[in-house]
Amino acid sequence: MTIELAPARNDARIPLETSGPLAWLLTRLSRRIYGKVLDPLRVASHHRPVLVTSLLLEAGAGRWKKLPRQLQALAVMTTAQEIGCSWCMDFGYWEYHHRGVEPRKLRDVPHWRESPVYTPIERAVMAYAEAATATPPTVTDEMVADLREQLTDAQVVELASLVALENHRSRINAGLGLTSQGFKAECEVPQPRAS
Repeated sequence: MTIELAPARNDARIPLETSGPLAWLLTRLSRRIYGKVLDPLRVASHHRPVLVTSLLLEAGAGRWKKLPRQLQALAVMTTAQEIGCSWCMDFGYWEYHHRGVEPRKLRDVPHWRESPVYTPIERAVMAYAEAATATPPTVTDEMVADLREQLTDAQVVELASLVALENHRSRINAGLGLTSQGFKAECEVPQPRAS
């Protein structure tokens, strides 16, 4: 049984179609939770052990709550921006918008150094995320010492783990050609027309 989940976009490097009862279940659950089927689920469905491991990892990471939500969002979004994963930027905006993170802070991530909306700790988190994502990483002892003055050690560990997890997600998605699914557009309030 082959289930066509939606029209395949030309940018994906492997087919987005998948088949079988697990694909059917994931399609239903994803549509119920997100309103559409997530492309990373589609591609992971081609390799069941990868899919199951990814789902377990995401479920575990969903319980990480030491770092404030806004700092989590900025760490994840900065990492996705640095890698250039448009799927992750799109979904991250949608996800954190729905979790109450200030939209301007999410929108300004690509220009975080120039934007006036960030606090010193937010800038430190974003600088760390960028440095930890660089190849090779450029994190310095001073960066971590600065973070430890403002965060607990558990929060610094969570920050490092979130950056590593987003590197994992973004590199898979970018490597497989997954691009925006239009999540961010669903969060934007249309501007009234000038009369």
